[in-house]
This record gives sequence, structure tokens and C-alpha cells, in this order.
Amino acid sequence: MIIETGQIIGPLLLSLKTVMVCSTLFLLVGIPTAYYLAKENLRCKWLFESIVTMPLVFPPIAVGFFLLMLLGRDGVLGGVLGKLDMAVIFEFPALVIAGFIAGLPLMVKPLQSAIEHFPKPIVEASFISGKGEMRTLFAVILPSIKRSLVAALLIASARALGEVGITLILGGNIIGETDTISLALYNAVIDGEYDLAWQLSGILTGIALV
Repeated sequence: MIIETGQIIGPLLLSLKTVMVCSTLFLLVGIPTAYYLAKENLRCKWLFESIVTMPLVFPPIAVGFFLLMLLGRDGVLGGVLGKLDMAVIFEFPALVIAGFIAGLPLMVKPLQSAIEHFPKPIVEASFISGKGEMRTLFAVILPSIKRSLVAALLIASARALGEVGITLILGGNIIGETDTISLALYNAVIDGEYDLAWQLSGILTGIALV
């Protein structure tokens, strides 16, 4: 079977673009969320933690269905976005949302644990010296747990790269538009194109090892 370069390059570039956006969101949203959940006196902490970790224990297809009902044309948010002429479902933003939802728990939970185990006297000393919460977080805590931060970011990004279930529902698996490398692998297997499937699997394996 002759494999066209576009069958690999297109999905790969789309996946890398998606992961780059997701990684940025993991930093912008994941860090404050982890710090917030690490607070000892946080009310309804169990509820917020349950919401964040839900994608880990809930079937991705079901998560995708709920998001489709929410963001679809007749959904609560989808209707508002439609009036603003903003398309989400079956578009690139759907891929980002899928990867972000799937990877966020793997960004937040390890980072939350690292923050919770950070020495309290150092945090208190930072507060006494006049630093606020955010400055303490970014100038004192995060530099000290940077290995945990990098590890969490890599794992979350890898999860976003390998996401299939939510992406399949929200993105629609449109060939040449929303077929990420993981969906391209799925399509290759379904179509019996095993040579292509082996090559795509090899690429994903290499990325995972790196």
C-alpha cells in the first residue's frame, strides 16, 4: 500500500498545534487551580477536586457527549456562541477543549500535591516579608517545585496528544480538518490500512518516549 505523506504530516501538525495551545492553557489554568485546591481551609474542597478529576474516571465518550450537548447548536453555551457567530463543534477549538479537559487532571493533581507538601514556614516567611499570595506562588513555591511542574505539564500534554474519545465526539473526525494523529491511527485501523497504522503508532511511541 502506498502511503501519502499528507496522511501522516497533516494529522501530526494538527496534533502538535493542538498540544501547544493545550500546554499554554495547562499553565494558565492548571497552576492557579492546583494552588487553589491546595488550600487547607478551602470549603467544599471535595466537590472541586471531584470536578477536576472527573475526566480521569469518567468514560471519554460520555464526557464528549456532555460537552457536545453543552456546546452544540442547541446547547446552553452553544446557543450563545452561535449568536456571536463563533463555531466550536467540529472545528479546531473543539480539539483544544477535548485535549484540555482530558489533560487538566494530570496537570493539577501532581502539582497540587507538590504545593501541599511545600514547607509551610517558607510560605509564612514570604507572607511576613510582604509578598502576596500570587507573588509567593510564582517567586517562591513554583521555582522550588519546578521538576514537579515540568513533569505534570509533560504528562498532561502527552494525554492531550493521545486523546481520542472526547476528540471524536467534539471534533467529528473530519478527514483533513479535525483528524489528529490519534484519530488518524483510529481511522487507519478501522479502514484496514495497517501499514499506515504502524507508522502512526511508531510516531506516537517515539513522542511518548521523548
